[in-house]
Amino acid sequence: MSEQIPSKTQAQAENRPRILAIANQKGGVGKTTTAINLGTALAAVGERVLVIDLDPQGNASTGLGIDHPPQQKSSYHVLIGEAELAEVIKDSGIPNLHCAPATIDLLGAELELADFERKTYRLQDAIKRMTDAGQTYSYILVDCPPSLNLLTINSLAAADAILVPLQCEFFALEGLSQLLKTVERVKATLNSKLIIQGVVLTMFDRRNSLSEQVAQDVRSVLGEKVYDTVIPRNVRVSEAPSYGRPVLLYDHDCVGSQAYIKLASEVIRRERELRAA
Repeated sequence: MSEQIPSKTQAQAENRPRILAIANQKGGVGKTTTAINLGTALAAVGERVLVIDLDPQGNASTGLGIDHPPQQKSSYHVLIGEAELAEVIKDSGIPNLHCAPATIDLLGAELELADFERKTYRLQDAIKRMTDAGQTYSYILVDCPPSLNLLTINSLAAADAILVPLQCEFFALEGLSQLLKTVERVKATLNSKLIIQGVVLTMFDRRNSLSEQVAQDVRSVLGEKVYDTVIPRNVRVSEAPSYGRPVLLYDHDCVGSQAYIKLASEVIRRERELRAA
């Protein structure tokens, strides 16, 4: 790889995964693309990575080449208590990278979970049982649905940190402010340790002055919370999911792939800084 990524972090040694929720209530901002390509980049340097697909569309599963027919046990069955997380995990075919796929059943999960005990902690409890049973990962990336529903709340309640993909468009900051308020509410009521790991600007077009303006505005508001790495608008990134492959495998040398390699480097460095603090 042309970009150097630090080697394994302390997370593996501690036998506890670092859980990152990849979330934004807006659709089409690059959540799933970020989940599968960040996961691939982390796995490439020896980190053991699990992507949990909590979006009923199941695009993270598809993007990793994993079939998810309706009759298959999935993250839905984990949330409602009909399967353990370890039972639904599939090998992506990429060394060190696994996926707990989603099925369309997740569309009804919010109604079904309404009467469950610890309904906001179903994912957290499932991850803990898996880890206690000895199946461990360095990183767990949770691909959230494009809404602030109970699935997303479960992700935020389980997560150590949230990673926010933010499309460089006119209403970017408006949507972000709602998400940040939700993070603060979750932190106050459900998960006091939750932090924002970072905001990654996606679909950036250097030929478009609006992209530059949005990037400046976001950095002026959030400062160091915004990653230095910017994910460019790139046709190879858009094509890769239709082949069931992360863009890092579809075209390793394209600008999109190199951007995700750089993002993985930043994520690892920030994790190290958090542990050293």
